[in-house]
Amino acid sequence: MSETWSPANADQALEAVRDALAAGKTLELVGRATRRALGRPVAADVVLDLSGLSGIVAYQPEELILAVRPGTGMAEIGELLAAHGQCLAFEPPDFGPLWGLPAYAGTIGGTVMTGRGGPRRLTAGAPRDHSLGIKGVNGFGEAFAAGGRVVKNVTGFDLPKLAAGSFGTLFAATELTLKVLPAPPTSQTLVIRGLSDEAAIAAMARAMGCPAQVSSAAHLPADIAHGSKVAEIAAAGASTTLLRVEGVKPSVTARTAHLAEMLADLGRQAVLDQDACRLAWAEIADARVLPGGEAQVWKLSVPPTLGAGVGRRLADELSGRCLYDWAGGGVWLELPAAPDAHAPQVRAVLAAVAGGDGHATLMRAAPEVRATIAPFQPPSAAVAALSERVRRQFDPQGIFNPGRMHA
Repeated sequence: MSETWSPANADQALEAVRDALAAGKTLELVGRATRRALGRPVAADVVLDLSGLSGIVAYQPEELILAVRPGTGMAEIGELLAAHGQCLAFEPPDFGPLWGLPAYAGTIGGTVMTGRGGPRRLTAGAPRDHSLGIKGVNGFGEAFAAGGRVVKNVTGFDLPKLAAGSFGTLFAATELTLKVLPAPPTSQTLVIRGLSDEAAIAAMARAMGCPAQVSSAAHLPADIAHGSKVAEIAAAGASTTLLRVEGVKPSVTARTAHLAEMLADLGRQAVLDQDACRLAWAEIADARVLPGGEAQVWKLSVPPTLGAGVGRRLADELSGRCLYDWAGGGVWLELPAAPDAHAPQVRAVLAAVAGGDGHATLMRAAPEVRATIAPFQPPSAAVAALSERVRRQFDPQGIFNPGRMHA
């Protein structure tokens, strides 16, 4: 059992890193440890618990800027922004229930460091696109600050963006500055029922390219739609294609009507109201329609037009289920448990259909499985060498989260 160090502020975090360097110890960086199930298990000497670095540093609603310590809970941040009619536009997903954990238990540090965006990613981007500044402690035992509280403030390495998706392998963050945006006042979702995976991908492509300004598009095959908590989706007894339109109410109503007319030839339609719309997209963002259990879950990223070719083929060949987010570019794949999580088959089909334009991430599997296969898409030799050179610029002794991303 690793010992745990729990700094209460940035100065103590700096001292903890220096102590680890002096003692030749490695560190597992955690907040509330809600994302340990993503990536490889870390084998470190000490758990550096950063949950004590919590709280809002500065919030300027009029400037759309939020500075916050990494241990601050996502629930607290969501309530603060909602009170001012604002949000994190990248729609951070909450994968706690996917891993059998309570919902809304994660922190902003884990959200940014794992770099995952929700269904609005097509139009709003991911955490890296909203990261403006960062403070932390590097692997030399030095405190640093990069970026700032303005949008254009970057020289050299763009560390705020580099940190997003680094899984804590570069440095220990002690403060994050993010761009926030006004929350859409109204949202509606046009639902089309009964489409095949291929027809749904084509419909989503048409919708994303039309003047209706669709912010999110997803498709739930019938076996997935049946498990939705949204009555209009579950009771239909058919596949469901969802197209979300957001903005001020008159515009949303007009754009949704235009979208419905354009796609009227495809099948039965319905429109979800604000509450049903919110629940439906939360189910998709958090993969709630894939309930916790022994089944293993992959998230594939491919060019949207290739989504059905990869997802349906793998689901059929491996007796699994799939759903499509990001207009087909994000494929969630649920498969029966296997010692290798079906990694050879998943990556072989991905390579055959998408070539070098796709990658697969193992989102749910037992620790012993994630320790023996590559949960993240293996990079090319050139990318791996570049990543290693960058990592060594910040953590030359490899003390932060060793083994988290690669063996």
